[in-house]
Amino acid sequence: MATYQGADGWDLLGDSSRRSIVIFLADGPRAVGELAEALPISRPAVSQHLKLLKDAGLVTDEAAGTKRVYRLNPAGVAALRDQLDAFWSRALRGYQNVIEEEQ
Repeated sequence: MATYQGADGWDLLGDSSRRSIVIFLADGPRAVGELAEALPISRPAVSQHLKLLKDAGLVTDEAAGTKRVYRLNPAGVAALRDQLDAFWSRALRGYQNVIEEEQ
């Protein structure tokens, strides 16, 4: 899907199916079939979503027999958390500045 080339993790998590996949993978590694059974989308659609998440560095995969098992990529998730922490810190500083200016 050329539409998502270069998309970052936040852009990709805007899709509810991909968010659901990430939530399921937060509980532990899963094969595509397991994810497809838990979601209201087809197995090929799950595979497409996983490819996008993998390309963005949010998930990794490994072969387990004839299956591919996916798990969250700790480095990718940590990068999202760092971005969120930075945003949150700036927002709190801005709020603090407004309060101090009013006093």
